This record gives sequence, C-alpha cells and structure tokens, in this order.
Amino acid sequence: MCGIVGFLAKKTELRSALGEFVVPMLTCMGDRGPDSAGLAVFGDPVEPALRRFNLHAPDRQFDWASFEEQLGARIGGPNELSALENHAVLISPAEPVRFKTWLAESYPALHLLSTGRGMDIYKDEGHPADIARRYHFTQLAGTHGVGHTRMATESAVSPAHAHPFTAGEDFCLVHNGSLSNPYSVRRKLEKRGIRFETDNDTEAACRFLEWRMSEGNTLEEALQQAFVELDGFYTLLMATADKLILVRDAFACKPAVVAETDDYVAISSEYRALAHLPGVKDARIFEPVPEQIYSWTT
Repeated sequence: MCGIVGFLAKKTELRSALGEFVVPMLTCMGDRGPDSAGLAVFGDPVEPALRRFNLHAPDRQFDWASFEEQLGARIGGPNELSALENHAVLISPAEPVRFKTWLAESYPALHLLSTGRGMDIYKDEGHPADIARRYHFTQLAGTHGVGHTRMATESAVSPAHAHPFTAGEDFCLVHNGSLSNPYSVRRKLEKRGIRFETDNDTEAACRFLEWRMSEGNTLEEALQQAFVELDGFYTLLMATADKLILVRDAFACKPAVVAETDDYVAISSEYRALAHLPGVKDARIFEPVPEQIYSWTT
C-alpha cells in the first residue's frame, strides 16, 4: 500500500504556494506509506544550454563545496549549486552523459536523482512529514508536482527505491500497486542497452515508457503500449515539463481520486488528502475509470 499525490496550478498566482498545497496531501498519505517519500516539482526551465541535476548524498555532512570545486576543475562551468543537508540542485552547462560518467567515477556514493531543465526531485527514507520538514517542501514553488509515500513490499527501503522514478529528462512517475512482470520487461529493455539502478518494479514501468518516447511515441502512445506490456495492478501518475497524466490498469483496484476546479487539478489516493484545498467542496470530483488516459497541461 502506497500513496500518490499530484497538483497542477492552472492559475499563475497559485504557483508560488505549490509546496503549501502539496505538503498536507503528502503527509496525509503517510498513513499509506511511512517508509520513504519523494516529491518532484516542475518550475521555470533553465536556458537550453543548461541542465538541472538533482543529487542525493548518503551523508548529511557531505562536503558540497569540495564537490563543486572538483566539478569545475574536471568538467568546467560556470556551475551553480544549492545544497540542503544531503540534497543538492546543480545548474550546470555540463553535458549529461559526460556528467554522469564523471559522477560515477569520482563520486560513486552520490545518487543522481534527476536530470532536466525544469524538474527537481527530492526523496529519502523516513516518514513523509519528516522528509517534508527536512527539505522545506512548503517553500517550493512551481507549476505542478507529483509525490509519493511508500510502504515497501517488493524491494529495499532506500532513497534509490523511493518514488518518484525518473528516466530521460523532465519525466517522472509514481506508482501505487504491484507489477507481476517487471523482470520480463526489464530483460527486454536491457537487451536494448537500457541500464537499471534498482530492482523496484516501478523502475521497469518508468524505463519502458521513456524507451517508447525515445523511439518517437508521445507519452500517451507509450501508455497505450504499456496497457499491453505491463501486467499487474497499478495506478500511475506521471509528470512531464508541461503535463500531469494519470492512468489505472484494467481492474482499477488501486484507488485514485481527482478534484478539478478552474484554479487547479489535484490527485490523490484518497479524498481526505484533498479536503484542505481551497474550493474543493465545489470541485468536480471523480474516480478515474480503468485504462483511460487523463491528461492536464500547464
């Protein structure tokens, strides 16, 4: 049992308070997933020549200043790094493949959480309320975000196994449910040179969708393929640079509820996580039907 949450601000004036809307949703879903949690937030993109790299260190006392110095000496710059405890956001002109190679060689203990132009991902072990406080989630701003609270059932509890999962750039996925064929999906992808970082079933779904998009599919087209290829029970909530997308499997046994107003779209595993939102009593509230793709654009 896990919890998913999502929020998309239709009105510009709500974007500065994105974290204030999302944190009560995330902490409420801590009852469904107390082991670990994560949040992806999408905001204004950096310039095309730059990338946002999100990093997680196992040590909260990690020397980020030394890391930034070594990065400049080996990869170049200019680089802008902002760190909070064991999480850092790096804005850099570094080419992503070269950066990942250098990171694996020079700092193998660091976990690259995400790469993109507008997405930041935070995830860690612990109760969602503690993680939200640790990383100051209420201060986060952006157009939309997705979060997850995890109760581990099929793989280890660690930041790497926590959701959101990401592949490619500016794409992430959270999942409530269980896939029955993640290893067969994984074998198909590994034969195509796609590398995995965990044994989590959600990573198989995430990398399958990213692979289909890299082959030219839209995310919606990739999801139509996923309905055929992915076996199991799932509610998937995904985000790209300008979209939230929600789907449920053919049996739709994993819960999801949507509240939509003229100001926002909010999604959660349970209505109680939405009850604090302004105007929710007048919102269009519905339960998504099986194997239908729901998409909202910023």
